[in-house]
Formats: sequence, structure tokens, C-alpha cells
Amino acid sequence: MAIQGTLETMSLSDLFQFIGAGRKSGTLKFDGGKITKQVYFQEGLIVGCRSNNPREYLGQVLLHYGKVNEEQLQTARETQRKSRLKLGDALVQLGFLTEADVFDAVKTRTLEAIHDLFVWNEGQFEFYDEEPLPRDLIKVEVEPTTAIMEAICRMDEIARFRTLVPSDRAIVELSPGWTSSLNLGKDLRRMLFFVHKRMSVAEIAYHMHASIFQIYGLLFELVSEGYARVVGESAESFGTTVVDTEDVPETATELMSSAERKVDEDPEAALTILQRVLKEEPKNSRAQELVIEAEAKLVHRIFQSELSPHAIPTLAVSQDNLAGEELHPQEGFLLSRINGTWDVQSILSICPFREADSLMMMRSLLARGIIKLETKALKLS
Repeated sequence: MAIQGTLETMSLSDLFQFIGAGRKSGTLKFDGGKITKQVYFQEGLIVGCRSNNPREYLGQVLLHYGKVNEEQLQTARETQRKSRLKLGDALVQLGFLTEADVFDAVKTRTLEAIHDLFVWNEGQFEFYDEEPLPRDLIKVEVEPTTAIMEAICRMDEIARFRTLVPSDRAIVELSPGWTSSLNLGKDLRRMLFFVHKRMSVAEIAYHMHASIFQIYGLLFELVSEGYARVVGESAESFGTTVVDTEDVPETATELMSSAERKVDEDPEAALTILQRVLKEEPKNSRAQELVIEAEAKLVHRIFQSELSPHAIPTLAVSQDNLAGEELHPQEGFLLSRINGTWDVQSILSICPFREADSLMMMRSLLARGIIKLETKALKLS
């Protein structure tokens, strides 16, 4: 291990320049609570990046930039499950993308994940000198200085956007007298549908498979040109389902002990406890490991006993009654993808959320009577 520290004590720019100038090779690992990332270097160049943030998965990046649609991604995921191919290989095999398309998307994903690091207020890093690259890594080449300059420009742009659109909870409405004949561009026209529904910045980003940065930019253009105005904010974003923890001890050490005991018998309760630990100690590596373990166990348990991955969800209420339900942004996204054809597994494959969170949301919608499940008929060959 060559270097370690926190983003409070060493800036990301200095860290990248140190590795680049020294032409170092290895893995730079970041821990920011629930989100972890690895940036791979080879002789001072950034050659790849991985993240456990679903918004930065390859499939979501491809959706964001319009390289594939949801139906194509769902088909590729199904092919991937059957053949064990990597997602990029499955998309190429199906003829949806070329190898060059996949390479470009991987490079874009690498830059997007790094740009996001620059907005982290805190986090722990460790650089593992000369650690071998993952065998399945699709290598790109990015100069650290290039990544730094692009990230700084993006941060300046976000600050400018927030002068008119203050947060990702902001709700915008069209001003009186606007006209659909205005030359607003393809993305802006697409976004008008969601603006009409009074969705927040975050909600629009979910539905368009876009980054918050992109939506800020589009809304800023609308507001600055006088076509729209900010009229309020939505409720807090949806988090993991809350579990009663009144009997849970308070110290971080006791919380960890409680989570370790519960991870097998009640992984959902363990996740809630672990979130409390990570809120107090975002650098707790054992808690981060347990989150991954608890999520996997919870997904397995829900699939085994509550929601078959092959069941087909359908709406159990009318559209009029649905409008009266109090829905979180992510729940609204899930409901908009329920089409009476896709099964649970297919819907999860295109969601920009963690699988455990998606399943808990779907389970909640089922318990509230908003959706119902139908068994998929088996096809006889």
C-alpha cells in the first residue's frame, strides 16, 4: 500500500496528479459509506473504473446516452443470464452494439464515475501500488489531468445551474404562454412530459435514465429563457425500508455486533442497522462488507418466499386511483415500467437502483395493493 488517507486531508486533484506524475500502476480505492469505487492506473494513466453505484453500471450509461433502449437492455440481460456472457459481449452478440460502441461506453462510464468523486464531501482512499488489473477489465486510456479539468468544469457548471434550480428536489412548472413550437431540442422536448407531471429533478433523471447534471442543465435552460419557473420541492428521496430498531443498542460497536447477529436471520433489519453505522462511521470497511452480504441474502430470501423473479407484476388500481397514492420517485419509476409483459427479473434489469432496494419497493407496492402478481405461463418447446 503506497498511500492512504481521506478526501478531507488530500484533494482528489492532488491525489490523481501524484499518481499520474509518478507514472504509478495500481488500484485507487474509495469508500464513501454505501458507495465504493476503484480507479485503475497503469503507468500513470487511468485505464478503468468500477463502482457499486447502480447509476454508474454499464447498462445505465448506455440507456442514458441512448445507445440502447430498455427493451434491448432487458433482452441482453436475459441472454447474459443464460450464457454467462459479459453485458457488453451480449449486446454485441445480439447485434445491438458494436465492439467500438461498448468501448466508448466504458470510457464514458469511467469518466462519469470519476467526475462524481469530485463532488464527494468526504471519503476514505487507499492506493494499492502494483496491484494487478482485473482480468476482465476493458482497458481505456485517460490522462489524469484531463479527468481533473473536466470534473472542475462540471462542478463550476453545477454551481451555475443551482443559482436557478437549487436542488435535485426542485419542481419546475411551465410558465404561462409558453408554446410547444419553440425550438427547444430533442432532450428538452422529451423532458417536457415529465415537467408537466410536476416531477422533481431527481424523478426526471430516473425516468430519462439521465444524470442529475444533465437534467440540471436542461431545466436551467428552460428557467433562464423564461419558459419555466421553480415552484417548490418534493419530499425527501426514498431510502431503504425502515425496520423497527427500538431494541437496538446505540454505540457503533454494539450496532455492528447486532448487525452481524441479524445478517442471517433478518438481513433487512441488519441493513437498517448497518446504515446507522455507516452514517456515523462512513469508513467502516466491515460494515460495507456486511451491507453487500446482507443485500445478497435479502434478495435471495425475497425471491424464494415473496416475489418470484418470473412473476409478472400488473397494476391492481386504476390510473385515477394511482394518482391519489403517495409514491416516492423510485416507486413511480418502477410502476411506469410495469407493462403486463415484463417479469420481476426483467424490470429489475433496467432499474437504476440497487437490487435489494428495488425488491423492497416492489414488495411494498404489492402489500399496499397497488400492484398484483401473475404467474408467467411456461412455454413448451
